[in-house]
Amino acid sequence: MAEAHPVGFRWVMKAKERGARVIHVDPRFSRTSQLADRHVAIRAGTDIAFLGGLIRHVLETESYFREYVLHYTNASAIVGEQFQDAEELGGLFSGWDPETGTYDRSTWAYEGGEVAAAAGVREHSTQAFEGKSGMHAGEFKRDETLQHPRCVFQLLKRHYARYTPEMVERICGISHEDFLAVADALVENSGRERTTAFCYAVGWTQHTAGVQMIRAASILQLLLGNFGRPGSGILALRGHASIQGSTDIPTLYDLLPGYLPMPRSRADDLTLEGYITSNGALRGWWSNFDKYAVSLLKAWFGDAARAENDYGFPRLPKISGNHSHFATTMRALDGGLDGFFVMGQNPAVGSQHAGLQRRALARLRWLVVRDLAEIETASFWRDSPEVRSGELRTEEIATEVFLMPAATHVEKEGCFTNTQRLVQFRDKALDPPGDARSELWFMHHLAKRVIARYAGSRRERDWPIANLRWDYPEHGPTREPDVEAVLKEINGYDVADGRPVSTFNELKADGTTACGCWIYAGIFADGVNQARRRDPGAIDDPAGGWVSPEWAWAWPANRRTLYNRASADPDGRPWSERKRFVWWDEEAGRWGGYDVPDFQPDKRPDYRPPEGARGMDAISGAEPFMMMADGRAWLYAPSGLNDGPLPTHYEPIESPVENLLYPQLSSNPTGIRWQRAENPINPTSDPRFPLVATSFRLTEHHTAGGMSRWLPWLAELQPEMFAEIDPVIAADRGIEDGGWMTIVTERAEIEARAHVTDRIKPLRVDGRPLHQIALPWHWGYGGPLPGDSTNDLGLISGDPNVSIQESKAFSCDVRAGRRSRPTTTRLVGAAPPRPPVPTNADDPSAEEPKEAAE
Repeated sequence: MAEAHPVGFRWVMKAKERGARVIHVDPRFSRTSQLADRHVAIRAGTDIAFLGGLIRHVLETESYFREYVLHYTNASAIVGEQFQDAEELGGLFSGWDPETGTYDRSTWAYEGGEVAAAAGVREHSTQAFEGKSGMHAGEFKRDETLQHPRCVFQLLKRHYARYTPEMVERICGISHEDFLAVADALVENSGRERTTAFCYAVGWTQHTAGVQMIRAASILQLLLGNFGRPGSGILALRGHASIQGSTDIPTLYDLLPGYLPMPRSRADDLTLEGYITSNGALRGWWSNFDKYAVSLLKAWFGDAARAENDYGFPRLPKISGNHSHFATTMRALDGGLDGFFVMGQNPAVGSQHAGLQRRALARLRWLVVRDLAEIETASFWRDSPEVRSGELRTEEIATEVFLMPAATHVEKEGCFTNTQRLVQFRDKALDPPGDARSELWFMHHLAKRVIARYAGSRRERDWPIANLRWDYPEHGPTREPDVEAVLKEINGYDVADGRPVSTFNELKADGTTACGCWIYAGIFADGVNQARRRDPGAIDDPAGGWVSPEWAWAWPANRRTLYNRASADPDGRPWSERKRFVWWDEEAGRWGGYDVPDFQPDKRPDYRPPEGARGMDAISGAEPFMMMADGRAWLYAPSGLNDGPLPTHYEPIESPVENLLYPQLSSNPTGIRWQRAENPINPTSDPRFPLVATSFRLTEHHTAGGMSRWLPWLAELQPEMFAEIDPVIAADRGIEDGGWMTIVTERAEIEARAHVTDRIKPLRVDGRPLHQIALPWHWGYGGPLPGDSTNDLGLISGDPNVSIQESKAFSCDVRAGRRSRPTTTRLVGAAPPRPPVPTNADDPSAEEPKEAAE
């Protein structure tokens, strides 16, 4: 965190100055470790085993926050008799279908009812439209004593029974002493009087079980009562400007603004009514789904969106397959993609299996790159390793590249959203040079030209473009669109008079309101740009001054802590005076406190829903997690996930170690594997690849280096690609500190300067020494200081829930000296030529990797 998120880490250090304990769990000793109270080294990719061990410790020692667990989680819910745990089936859960490589998730349901997923349908990106991930809530059975053998609490105890400190040591390489130190610290700093927070970044997400790693931490925090309370929770370190915002108002293919699912090309989603029914919920906050969907359509299509035409919903594009980054890359490689826009990324060196990415770029007809310099994605056609090796010939690459100069972050105005969901408005410091323009300018003027081309078209498929409401004011000599006009549309307004809404509670499903993103409703309340506020308030005021509600604006509703109703007990009283945050004010008849209550403001703590209640009326006054259909946080997920209701230890797809818990399974059985000749996999326990590799960031560089390697005052601080390696394996391979070393996988070999250091130490895994190496991923073959790309080494794979790659743990080998040939030459001729896939046809090898493998 100190290395990759230094501004945010400032607050960790302030907490430490006030007595907080900081523990850093990471494969390598970094700048964060240096400032932490304890560094715990771990084998990359084994976090679920570690977290599972901590869960077991909390359960076995009865250190959990019983009242919180009983009332605020689904611990008492009884699971149906058809469910079988991974412990019973050798690592698989019930419902496994070996033919499709997917689960029938209906076997995970509660007894007596089924519960909808938190936010509608969430399906496997390669498992198109096999069925809903959740059904509407029913009246399921509970056991408030937590003793029923099939209640979630008892399932949890049995599931993690084998995750002992000894097993954690065998799998993770974490000593018994370190494990108990972390466990004791968590327990000592949780409960009524104290709280603990987890911070994570891509070290957890970039795995084929990445979602489940975060789920495991959530289970641990729920058992300890560490959600919805000050100083608690799990913080996803989104890091750089508006990474959070890019999922709120998404650049993701399967989401619409405000985390509404993208409609699918199946019967349920062909009409607005079907879409709302299949993605909303009858109980909980998602019962408002129709208001958000209709208001979004009104923001897009204005007067053309009417009740009689379903507000234009039937004309929206529908997902017909997997259109994530890797599936799209494979489609391009197969000749099925005409063109590609690259804005704010650099796949030629920044994406996993970069050699395959470059080969895919060479099969496009056109490519638009917007960046600050001629990054590798723009220049691949003349200087990539594949061109230098002769595999690709510049004169034979038909891709026409358009390089568009982009404005930097100080040369444009607008909002960015950070880890805390805090939306801050940024003013422009200076004009961009020459033809450089902001993303807003580019997309605005491109859209105007496209809309003009489609004006008057009567084709049904052209309706969304021809009727798109696009009337943003422009200013200045370059006709920059008014960014606040865009923000007003995102905020939402009353259609009749244009009055900005003050909260999402004002949105309606009858077409009288428009809103570009429901969770941002209120950001322009009273016609004022709330994100522009800069009043920190009385930070030292013990009565909640540190909340700083007048500093910028946080979604939703300027709420700084989600689910903060959980900071009070079931009766509405703070769990302790020391941790008071939100509470029931009996005199006022409302919830009050230091933050905007994340609950219906006038719902009494003693409210209990009548039989058959729907919507928010179905959530009691003592159930804080109102986004869930049952009002409770889920220790066990009866729906919504594709790889199991409970986090389970699986090895990375590429691992030198067998799965000690489930020897017959090894890696996540639902993990996405594109099993193609161009994407070879290092087999498990292959003696050719005995080492574990992980990647990391440097403070001096930014992601793939496009914003830093071209700046001499940054590049000189970290001028050359290097690898961290421990002294033992370095001596064994004849590698000298500062000398050259080569790192090898099935896909590539790269060279780097060796940094022989104790920062990454050998571990004992299952009684044997295991060595890891650590690689920064900021270099590429272009720019003034070129270096080999770590991403040439990696495998294209995916988490089954979100399709993110496994780049934080893979197997490799090393040797002394420089590489003997261009980085990805070993893949030349790996795949026989095949006819290109038509651009409008299905591509099973890209979109259905399991089907293609068969």
